[in-house]
Amino acid sequence: MIVGLDAKRIVRNGTGLGSYGRTLVNDLIRRGDSSLQLRLYAPDEGRSTLRSQIIEGATFCYPSGRPSNLRKMWWRSHGVISDLQHDGVEVYHGLSGELPIGLRKTGIRGIVTIHDLIFLRHPEYYHWLDTKLYAWKFRQTLHEADHIIAISERTRQDILELGGEQYDDRISVIYQSFSPRFSADVKSERRQEVRQRYQLPQRYILSVGTIEQRKNLLLACEAVDLLPQEVHLVAVGRQTDYVRQLPQSERIHLLSGVPDADLAALYAMAEAFVYPSRYEGFGIPIIEAIAAGLPVVACTGSCLEEAGGPATLYVAPDNVIDMAEALKMSLRGARGREDRICRSQEYIRRFQGTDVAGQVADLYI
Repeated sequence: MIVGLDAKRIVRNGTGLGSYGRTLVNDLIRRGDSSLQLRLYAPDEGRSTLRSQIIEGATFCYPSGRPSNLRKMWWRSHGVISDLQHDGVEVYHGLSGELPIGLRKTGIRGIVTIHDLIFLRHPEYYHWLDTKLYAWKFRQTLHEADHIIAISERTRQDILELGGEQYDDRISVIYQSFSPRFSADVKSERRQEVRQRYQLPQRYILSVGTIEQRKNLLLACEAVDLLPQEVHLVAVGRQTDYVRQLPQSERIHLLSGVPDADLAALYAMAEAFVYPSRYEGFGIPIIEAIAAGLPVVACTGSCLEEAGGPATLYVAPDNVIDMAEALKMSLRGARGREDRICRSQEYIRRFQGTDVAGQVADLYI
């Protein structure tokens, strides 16, 4: 069986949707199922550092010639269909919530992973025109899809509520997996190299994710101010105008443009992990942090309890005092810290690689 997958985010996005796609594809390859041939369709080659993370066993496919940006957009949403037919693709998987228009008419089965519907739940975080475009794409994709993968029960409920109850029998909840490099030991030489490169403090709490209003990093910044002076906050992610709302402090370190190769070391040297987001579809950085051996503090209100499990600490997204107390309980030496780490690591076994890939492969077949 020839399976096509939308690889735009795989070759362009360092985190988030890109990580999801690369991890899933690699896990599918590692399963060693010779009956599946994987073809990755991307509008261009993207970033070589990301493309090279795909292990041997899949073929990249691009539009012919040297298309303009507008042509690349058209190809991904329409033109790729002729390439899929030419290549004998039987199943096409939209990894980032989209399927090409007209796919159903060709007889090629369409599977789509929907990560979140934040643009409908919280349109205040988006430009109004973007919300209209995303909402149209969402409904068009539901029409094209033979099956829908929701990455959390929260996302499944959002699809049914905002898309329609008629899709209930077409939805499977299949959680995201995480790269095995986060649970691997990081050598001391590598740690020191990364510490010096970013001038990291000796003790820090880590946060990973786009620094934007929805991610609510201000809560963590204000809470850190209530912790011992030697404890800092290191936030890794693309920066938006939201950074202007954050306090200027020597204890707050904002890192952007961090290559994917450095993330495991950043996790390994942290003392705890904080994810104060107001709303998520899942929250893969929580799982990465737990895999790296960190206690996690997250916020209530969406699906983060699904990602972190019962041993993670959760606080309301506007409660600075509770956030500070939860972070104190996560610092080295705190009572119950090691037990919570062990229980969390047991919990995230359900998200490990080939278990997730196996569920996805079953849908292909």
